[in-house]
Amino acid sequence: MDYHLNTELAERELLSIGRIISLWGFLEYEIFCQTLASFSDEEISQNNLPKEMNNLKFSLVLDLWKKRVIEEAKDDRKTVLEEQYKKIIHYQDSRNALAHGMWDWSKENAAEIIAIRIRKKEVKRHHFTADSLGDFASELEKINYKVRYPGGLEDYATEMAAAGGFISRRFICMVADNEEANRLFPLPTPIKSE
Repeated sequence: MDYHLNTELAERELLSIGRIISLWGFLEYEIFCQTLASFSDEEISQNNLPKEMNNLKFSLVLDLWKKRVIEEAKDDRKTVLEEQYKKIIHYQDSRNALAHGMWDWSKENAAEIIAIRIRKKEVKRHHFTADSLGDFASELEKINYKVRYPGGLEDYATEMAAAGGFISRRFICMVADNEEANRLFPLPTPIKSE
């Protein structure tokens, strides 16, 4: 017989936490790539990159991104990237609590979950509700978009034109003759008219 422990997290909380972790990973990747692109081909080919680019600690890459990408940006793009940098710094501790913390909840407020971390001998508690987790995930979606496209729709359209079109993972799964792909992105159920 197999025994299992439940995390005591609701499906809605788990969904939002998964979105947050995934979106933060996309954010780290985009910032790393933008920072890497700020170096010359010669620096890259000769492995002449600073130790921050070993990508072991995101905060170091983030500082380098600020120096090499944000501070070199022009006009409105610079303003947009500076705003996103401040938001990333603001949310970083909460993300780390979600990704690296120990979960708890109390009988006094069962609608709230607590992520507990110990940093430098200090116990830190971050309190979340299902709504605050959903808001956090939505905010990360906006930050990701603005980091990747600080010029807004113009940057997005330029990238799409250069790529020659785009086919989403959802579309590929919808047209694939693959049972697993169909389970990932099921077709919507048609609404029956009365």
